[in-house]
Amino acid sequence: MWKEAAAASLPDARFRPPVEPPALAEAERRLGRSLPPRLIALLSETDGITGPHGTDVVWPLDRIVEQNLLFWSPDAFPDLYMPFDPLLFFGDNGGGDQFAFVLTPERPDIFVWDHETDSRVWAAGGLKDYLGRALAGVGDWWR
Repeated sequence: MWKEAAAASLPDARFRPPVEPPALAEAERRLGRSLPPRLIALLSETDGITGPHGTDVVWPLDRIVEQNLLFWSPDAFPDLYMPFDPLLFFGDNGGGDQFAFVLTPERPDIFVWDHETDSRVWAAGGLKDYLGRALAGVGDWWR
């Protein structure tokens, strides 16, 4: 379902082999929290989605884990940005802005974090909406 949804917006989207259940369980263990069910379903079909210009619209699982552990670290950016604890980053626009699920309170919407202003702005109504917008969009499509 997820690969088809992505390909409907961008026929040239690239996919990786799916993530196996043990790797998903290990990622959740390392993160200390559950991944959103829709993200698990997507990663079970493809370990990330590459869109226009080689942009990782959805990161591979290893990058999801590493980036979030970095951003959740209390020593990483305390003087630069508001806390990232409620967010789970999973993709970017290739220019520094990153897309995230909100884990606390849990909701289906996708938000974008602007790395220059530290703003967090609604970008899409859910993962499928995000894929459609991100893969078909040009530039800062969420604005």
